Amino acid sequence: MALELSGKVIQVLSEQTGTGKNGQWSKQDIIIETEEQYPRKVCFSAWGDKVSLIKSLKTGTQVKVSFNVESREFNGKWYTDLRLWKIESPEASGSAVATGGYADAGLEPLSTGDSEDGGENDLPF
Repeated sequence: MALELSGKVIQVLSEQTGTGKNGQWSKQDIIIETEEQYPRKVCFSAWGDKVSLIKSLKTGTQVKVSFNVESREFNGKWYTDLRLWKIESPEASGSAVATGGYADAGLEPLSTGDSEDGGENDLPF
């Protein structure tokens, strides 16, 4: 399921790294605030090579985030991620800031210049 949300960047959180059953992993979260009558703050996660692509974003930048919703179970609890796979910034003439490779989304991602090594599912659990 591919979804989109527009808003402004209010925070880029610190990168997290670790080692899981599939090797090294890295993750970074970004907080976007919607521009509705009642604004909502939404946390998106960037995994693997997508982490390096969101570091250039600055607080206050208007963006459109494309993401997938994913839930998984760990030790009897369920966790839900909003995994971003593309960020577009109208302030940068509509050019893509970050893209990813979710073929199941039915969309053609832009080239990031980085190789897709399948490390997006290298979770610590």
